[in-house]
Amino acid sequence: MKQAFDVTGMTCSACSAHVEKAVRQTEGVSAVNVNLLQNRMQVEFDEKRTDAAAIVRAVEQAGYGAKPRGEEEAAPAAKMREAPAAAEIRSLRHRLIVSLCFLVPLFYLSMGHMMGLPIPAFFSGAENAFALALTELLLTIPILYEGRAYFSRGFKTLWHRAPNMDALIAIGSGAAVVYGVYALYAIGFAMGRGNLHTAHSFAMDLYFESAGMILTLITCGKFLEARSRGRTSEAIAMLLDLAPKTAVLLRDGAEVEVPIAEVRAGDIAVVRSGQRIPADGVVLSGSAAVDESALTGESIPAEKQPGDRVTGATVTEAGYMQIEVQHTGEDSTLAQIVRLVEEAGGSKAPIAQLADRVSAIFVPTVITIAVITGIIWLILGQTPGFALARAIAVLVISCPCALGLATPTAIMVGTGRGAQQGILYKSAESLQALQGVNTVVLDKTGTVTEGKPRVTDILPAEGVREEELLHLAASAERASEHPLARAITEYAAEKGLTLTDPDGYQLAEGAGIQAKVNGKTVFAGNPRQMQAAGAEPGELLTRGSALSEQGKTPLYFSEGGRMLGLIAVADTIKPQSARAVKTLRQMGIDTVLLTGDNARTAAAIGRQAGIRRVVAEVLPADKERTVFGLQQEGRRVAMVGDGINDAPALARADVGMAIGAGTDIAIEAADVVLMRSDLLDAAGAIQLSRAVLRNIKENLFWAFIYNMIGIPLAAGVFFPLLGWTLNPMFGAAAMSLSSVCVVSNALRLRGFSPHFASEEKAAEPAIEPEISTPAGKAAPTAACPLSAGADKTQKEENTMEKTMVIEGMMCAHCKASVEKALGALDGVTAKVDLEKKSAHITMQSPVSDETLLQAVKDAGYEPVSLA
Repeated sequence: MKQAFDVTGMTCSACSAHVEKAVRQTEGVSAVNVNLLQNRMQVEFDEKRTDAAAIVRAVEQAGYGAKPRGEEEAAPAAKMREAPAAAEIRSLRHRLIVSLCFLVPLFYLSMGHMMGLPIPAFFSGAENAFALALTELLLTIPILYEGRAYFSRGFKTLWHRAPNMDALIAIGSGAAVVYGVYALYAIGFAMGRGNLHTAHSFAMDLYFESAGMILTLITCGKFLEARSRGRTSEAIAMLLDLAPKTAVLLRDGAEVEVPIAEVRAGDIAVVRSGQRIPADGVVLSGSAAVDESALTGESIPAEKQPGDRVTGATVTEAGYMQIEVQHTGEDSTLAQIVRLVEEAGGSKAPIAQLADRVSAIFVPTVITIAVITGIIWLILGQTPGFALARAIAVLVISCPCALGLATPTAIMVGTGRGAQQGILYKSAESLQALQGVNTVVLDKTGTVTEGKPRVTDILPAEGVREEELLHLAASAERASEHPLARAITEYAAEKGLTLTDPDGYQLAEGAGIQAKVNGKTVFAGNPRQMQAAGAEPGELLTRGSALSEQGKTPLYFSEGGRMLGLIAVADTIKPQSARAVKTLRQMGIDTVLLTGDNARTAAAIGRQAGIRRVVAEVLPADKERTVFGLQQEGRRVAMVGDGINDAPALARADVGMAIGAGTDIAIEAADVVLMRSDLLDAAGAIQLSRAVLRNIKENLFWAFIYNMIGIPLAAGVFFPLLGWTLNPMFGAAAMSLSSVCVVSNALRLRGFSPHFASEEKAAEPAIEPEISTPAGKAAPTAACPLSAGADKTQKEENTMEKTMVIEGMMCAHCKASVEKALGALDGVTAKVDLEKKSAHITMQSPVSDETLLQAVKDAGYEPVSLA
């Protein structure tokens, strides 16, 4: 079981290390992740061996507080943190103001004479030493009261033998106050015996101002840190602000405005221009341009029509829609994005392990160094005041906070910035792994290409107008459900052509179709069917072969014995794919195109995108093996894909990156989700991960170097040679600023923007990709055409046949449904025999058994066997 807890009382990395250690030692606990930045803990444990109450007790015994977060609390975690964070800032501001009000006169009295400032006569001179000391004590008491939390927490952790940063502050400032009180009594004792010289010397070493300054500076640092830390989760807050507060629902024919919490799946929501879509759903009627930039980073509004899916919290820029609500609350896309960003920001990167190990022993080590420092200076003959000052300086300059904040602040800001740009990291581990990637494997369909056939070329025969060819072709194909036919009809619709319903539509097995349009029979298919219909392709055959060389599928059309022309259809590459490949190459990353398509098509796409290495004709299992093979070569591999068949390869890769428009299975298997379905975001994700890791290393370097230099300086190591010492007050200031510097450095990531290759000549067409197949043999890149006009011998060599036994088929409708489902697969035709309850399947290119079986299942029938 996995349970989230809110933890109270943690102030530094030593605290989180002690909490983690205490919980990890609890019987039945298998994993613990404590996040100092969010004051949150994730625990995985065996419910049969322990429970949440036992985990809470373990935290309390370590000196801290914990409370399980219920389901209703876990969801809007960022909103829950918003109120405590604001309360903490208000409290720190109040404490800082009060402390400053008393620190200023305290500092004036204790240090004013050194600066040549006038001091009231009743505080001047040895005879007034007792009045001066007593006044300084009275001014220090309110500062001690405002900083009482440091003492309560610090001594509590000392009692539990798990000292933290508060213990350092409590010991340091407490020692200064105790010495000051001792000096106050010593002044009174000396003055009672008329020894004004001794009284004056004690009055010059009271250290009340050091205690007050230490506590005030630490409070100031905490205040600045709290404000900066609040800005690290700004991206999550911005996402939460996107959620609409109300929705307009259609009930009993009337529009009713209700709170968003009352919206349920199945409700009909009404959205007008300028309004936010209240929940995820499907457009029932109307149309609109929807601005999805807040969630995906895509600046161009998406046109939504009936049947299209819409996402809650996006903005309708123009139009009117009625939407059927499908997902609300924690099931919505917005809630899932927020949860993903929070989990990633709260997770721990492997690079943080060193800082965690150091933090666990840091405070006890510092206390030991401080004690040894004081003893050594006393042995060397220095005054107790000098020795105490050096020991206090060691305590207050040491900063475990900088170590603890170095990693989580950068990760939270980085993952938040990624979310703003449509890049979702699922964990800090995947973010760190991505920065080391040197090879990116790209799935072709839907990743590099659009994933949908489109008309690319229209070549009318001599004497035929282009509009005539397109009208007759689209009208003839209008009754077909084949993806290539849909591409032609959609293209005709885009051109504004009015199509004619065909009569006598017939499907010619493996060759094409014929239909009557305006009383004339139009034939569509390959060259053989054209010849059978009495039309000779002639020069069009040569031009069709050239199009096949480019990975396109030429479809030939004739009517009444004369050629009308040919229309080429292809799954074209996305506009930014070539630019993305060039960007990756400039980053020193190799790209590999991995696809189940034939070598000809794969080579053409690789050539257009500028990809140097192409692996074609792979099955899903082959994709996973190919990724594994690259890893065996010593490469760090990222896989980018969007389909069910990409899931094994996504899981195998060092980092799996799913295109956001892909399947749920692919997204589940991936480590990073690209919301915009833009390959450029893959390059952007890697650049951001590199920036985050660079920022973390800068933070860790600063945290380690600061302590390595600051502690020896505070201890007085340089005093014998150079005369350098560090006043405890400056040590406290340095300690406070160290945490602020680390957080401020992490906040620089909010301005991160990826750098892409120039759009001009993004691809390098001159590059001829290296083609291979799973068998390892070089595949032809410009061999026999594989299109509808291909050579018969080549086609027969590539043809594969299988028989599937299917349960549930009972009538001609069932037969047509199964044939249609299988026929929708690229290169597949099927012939169903109802008596034998089987389908004879012919494949022109490799298609996996899983894909065939799934197609039949999706059609509502149960496949029994496939051979």
